Amino acid sequence: MDLRGKVALITGASRGVGAATAVALADAGCAVACAARSTQANPQRTAGTLEETVGRIRERGGDAIAVPTNLAVEDEVVAMVRATAEHFGRIDVLVNNAAVTFVGDLGIPLHRHDLTMAINARAPFVAIREVVPHMEKSGGAIVNVSSAAALYPYPDNMSYGMSKVALERLSVDAARQLYRKNIAVNCFRIDLPVASEGFVANTNVDDLSTWEPCEVPAEGIRWMLEQPMPYSGRRESMYALREREGIMRTRAKRPSELTPPQELINELAPDRASTYKEPYAPTS
Repeated sequence: MDLRGKVALITGASRGVGAATAVALADAGCAVACAARSTQANPQRTAGTLEETVGRIRERGGDAIAVPTNLAVEDEVVAMVRATAEHFGRIDVLVNNAAVTFVGDLGIPLHRHDLTMAINARAPFVAIREVVPHMEKSGGAIVNVSSAAALYPYPDNMSYGMSKVALERLSVDAARQLYRKNIAVNCFRIDLPVASEGFVANTNVDDLSTWEPCEVPAEGIRWMLEQPMPYSGRRESMYALREREGIMRTRAKRPSELTPPQELINELAPDRASTYKEPYAPTS
């Protein structure tokens, strides 16, 4: 798809990969609706607001709006799509990037598990459903952002991983259903270390020298959106896409030697120490 003159809606656009993708698509010629919960009036624990992302785009000569949205609430997801279409008159691109994670496996409080599933899997389902009437007029492209946790059971990351498996399954099924409407649906799996604010806040890793800046996966997401039909129904690994297409060249201080899994694990995973920390624990 030629992104010039198109309208893109991106969730989780207040920081990290979402914000970098919003800027990348604006640079490609899109008008961008930036959706997330974090605003100047309602900042979250992790740095970054919608106004900051919109400001970055406008400073570069792009067109962008902030669409404050709590993705855990279905009515707000519906309103997010409606507000974007009403402002710009169309929607051509949807990037379901927003995600949350909480530390825990089977012992995780159920309300945290439910919130993870609501934001990471249910909200993309609703968003896709709602954008279809706008995209079927002239076609469109959707990318859902997944994680290596979809394929490997990292300790203390169970609910997040389950939500990403669901997102990958949603991607291939929606692709089948929407192909005849000229709407592409693909999944971009971040399976190399990326130093997004949210991921850094949730890990105990001190050495970030092999971690990529968020602009690197944003390049891969843009690449997927720019592919013509019949490119749809693909679950692309950041690692494999870099190897195959020669894109997303490393910007890390030193290259990662990680070779991530490409399929869902089909054996007993070894027990290992968790690298995740509880960002919501009391500080005193």
